Amino acid sequence: MWSFDRSSRAAVASVVAALLAACSFHLRGQAQLPFETLYIPGTSPLVVELKRNVAAASKTRLVDTPDAAQAVLGFTQEQRDKIILSFNAAGRVSEYQLRYRVGFRVTDSKGAQVYLPINEVLLTRDVSYSDAQVLAKEAEEALLYRDMQSDMVQQIMRRLVAAKPATASIE
Repeated sequence: MWSFDRSSRAAVASVVAALLAACSFHLRGQAQLPFETLYIPGTSPLVVELKRNVAAASKTRLVDTPDAAQAVLGFTQEQRDKIILSFNAAGRVSEYQLRYRVGFRVTDSKGAQVYLPINEVLLTRDVSYSDAQVLAKEAEEALLYRDMQSDMVQQIMRRLVAAKPATASIE
């Protein structure tokens, strides 16, 4: 009986492996950013998480000054909004929409060559609200903003991969 279980597990594992291979599943791996060096100014939580992702998920080296960088990622805006979506029968707020908007662009160190023009990413999340659970809803809002920040970093990383660096001219 024990050998039957072992052979059954092996058969199931091989079927799963074949199915994953058939659907062309593969792990994400490293992002191929088109820059050897990158400068990202700032110390906001978004910038810290973005730097961590660039360092961990790509071969691009982060530098401390814009002059030492092949590309500079500059933020044009970072804005968080909370908008009322609906009211209940008593006239109190029952739903909010959280918005997180980030604008950025990628240039060379002098700002003359634009590798990625101004991009704007807008993320939204709807959240219910209750006066009886104010502290819990505040904690949920903070958690949603952190989740949106992580999503924002992934969106920026995907756009950085698509950036077109200047190619050397052929003489």
